[in-house]
Amino acid sequence: MNLHTNRSTEMNLPQKISAVFTELRSKKQTAFIPFIPAGDPNLNATGSIISALPRAGADLIEIGFPFSDPIADGPVIQAAYTRALNQGIRVESIFEMIHHLSSKPGWKTPLVGMVSYSLVFRPGVSKFLTRANQSGLSGLIVPDLPIDEAEELSAAVREHHLDLIMLVSPLTPIDRAAKIAKYSSGFLYCVSTVGITGERTELPSSLQAQLKSIRELTSLPLCIGFGISQPSQVQRWKEYADGLIVGSAIVRRLEKANEIGMDSAQSEIVEFVQEFSRECKIR
Repeated sequence: MNLHTNRSTEMNLPQKISAVFTELRSKKQTAFIPFIPAGDPNLNATGSIISALPRAGADLIEIGFPFSDPIADGPVIQAAYTRALNQGIRVESIFEMIHHLSSKPGWKTPLVGMVSYSLVFRPGVSKFLTRANQSGLSGLIVPDLPIDEAEELSAAVREHHLDLIMLVSPLTPIDRAAKIAKYSSGFLYCVSTVGITGERTELPSSLQAQLKSIRELTSLPLCIGFGISQPSQVQRWKEYADGLIVGSAIVRRLEKANEIGMDSAQSEIVEFVQEFSRECKIR
């Protein structure tokens, strides 16, 4: 599959991330963003699941690029990355899969890559971003990129018509959060709790104040990640956030594929996403 086409000449382009949030805000709705690790159990399965998610109600989809030393990922996502790496997955193969999805007739859902900076740096920033753009990605989350080194990558990402989505944690000082927001676009990834990703029944009450403080710094949409795992949590947090990101709870269902079969695992994931999406769309 050829990724060397000029993306600007293609007729079928995903919506800009900002356009998705503008539309949802006009409807007083919250974005639902599922996370899917690429290559677990294989890329065909990944593509099949992602293809089904827009119909299930996903507004954006986050795709994890497996890495041997992931930053802040809990055991569920780490295990998925390990399984994918053991299958011999390559970055180029992930781009091919994304291109196949984004070039489907009628595809409009933005796809966002969660990727370690080492994977961007290794082939060269310009080459990686060119590939990302041509594949159909709308943005990148680079969790291990220090804000003090983000200015150059932020500018390069914009030049390649992508969004750079950066993370703010509960430990981020307010002046540093302002700097992170300055170099971010698309949305701001608000880490709900200190520690690693994983399912939690409750998010810290301090998150509410954190989100209010960040809201005063930026007009970017705020999306909560780390710990969201149950549809029942949506109503508690949609008042304070523009989007909710769910990873481990989905990946845990994916890892059952070897026991119950891929079709059954995918059906469980689709039903789970539908539940979340319904809650996010209730005014």
